[in-house]
Amino acid sequence: MTWNVVLRRNMGEAMLIGLLVTALFAGTGAPRALLDGMIGALEHEVLFAAMAFVLMAYVIDRLGLIQRLLAILNSVFGRLRGGPALVDTAGSAVMGALSGSNSGNTAATGSFTGPWMVRSGWSPTRSATMLAGNGGMGAALPPSASMVIMIGFAGSMVTTGQIYLALLMAGIYQIVWRFLLIFWFVRRDGITRVDDEAITPLRASVRAAGAAPLIMVGAFVPILLTVGPLSDLLGTDTPLGDSLGDISILIWIPVLITAIALVVGHKQLPRTRAGWFDFTTGAMPRLAVIGSLLFFAVAASEILNGLGLSDDVDRILGGLAINQYVMVLIVAVLVAVVAGPLSSTATLTAVGQVSLLALVAVGVDPVLAVTAILVFASTEGSSPPASGSIFVAAGLTGAKPEKTFVPLIVYFMLPVLLIGCLIAWGVLPVSL
Repeated sequence: MTWNVVLRRNMGEAMLIGLLVTALFAGTGAPRALLDGMIGALEHEVLFAAMAFVLMAYVIDRLGLIQRLLAILNSVFGRLRGGPALVDTAGSAVMGALSGSNSGNTAATGSFTGPWMVRSGWSPTRSATMLAGNGGMGAALPPSASMVIMIGFAGSMVTTGQIYLALLMAGIYQIVWRFLLIFWFVRRDGITRVDDEAITPLRASVRAAGAAPLIMVGAFVPILLTVGPLSDLLGTDTPLGDSLGDISILIWIPVLITAIALVVGHKQLPRTRAGWFDFTTGAMPRLAVIGSLLFFAVAASEILNGLGLSDDVDRILGGLAINQYVMVLIVAVLVAVVAGPLSSTATLTAVGQVSLLALVAVGVDPVLAVTAILVFASTEGSSPPASGSIFVAAGLTGAKPEKTFVPLIVYFMLPVLLIGCLIAWGVLPVSL
């Protein structure tokens, strides 16, 4: 964190330093621990799944499929009072589920909805607050790189299906809160409806979108095949049997979405060798950043596991009179503070593992612990003053960033932390 925040170097370098320092705790066995950690990281499914998610987000963005989905949302919600904010919330949920990036979510969705909100009567400050607050949906809904990281840390304590469904339910709670907030803002600020002439008819937007909505199928098919009644039916009454258990949701979701996106958006694909070179090299910076960050983080995690971090946390917490409720609050504040200057993925690579172990050590169910930590990390967009989403939103709406700080804390950061705490305490259900 010091290397990234204070010295302003990139997070990949910071995680490399973290890996080297972690290995030193093995004493004279540091070289061997370092080698074992790096080999373990290369064999870890999480690393390859995260890269697949990054590539998936790049392809969807480059082919313009998100814009087509936003146009449909505009036709559905645009005629309602506060329609632009509703579209931004729904669009951020879709974009967040596909990209998992909070600042990128704010930029992609807000570039369309931000100016529209200001034109329809929302103040620049209120508009920027909504955009930045909604940006947190990047880590709030599955699938996302943040989810992949936490599943890797949890290991055999949870299954991918459990976390996917639990995080989906937690994300729905966040969406409901945002809709309630919009309705309250609309009444408080006297926001009126947008003129009908400014709204594209639903039939026209669906026709223009073509097959773009089909990319969502790639997110649901692997889930339906591996979790729930259909999975049970196929596993017992068909020749597929136990082979369904070999389907990795983490791998197949980004693979299917990417494949569908390439088919649906084939007209936007390059036609020349130079075009393909530009298309493929455009993804390299994103893959390099997330790849190095996760490789070093997972390798460090392997070393910590080998050194017995979980046992150490158990012994430390066993000697302290901290109950489950207090520990959840401590972890919530820790994750939220770290998520201020860092992205949600960087936050979780830095403190995700120890936060998980701390919650499990005081009796929190592992599925609830992972889900709650992901909810805490989704405050990245609403954590002033260093959140990138705030400055992106301010730039799109013409607002002064500092005027959004208090509203973001009151309307987004604190309520989201409360949702995460209620999940960890077992008050809000996240399983069907």
